[in-house]
Amino acid sequence: MQEDRDYNVTIRNNIRKLRKKNKMSQEQLAEKIDCCREHITRIENGKLNLGLENFIKIADVFDISLDELAGRK
Repeated sequence: MQEDRDYNVTIRNNIRKLRKKNKMSQEQLAEKIDCCREHITRIENGKLNLGLENFIKIADVFDISLDELAGRK
């Protein structure tokens, strides 16, 4: 579904932007959500879809809502 793909692109771009804005490495973000750096790399490159649990953890790390992370207003 096109809408699903659009959200996936938005989410991974937002994760990368938030991480860089907060001067956080992929390794640091991975540690905060209890996964490996490669997992973050694959998410940001669109090779791995973000599971709900990690989606929530990432939103919590950046103190934003799930809607904000997904690019929804």
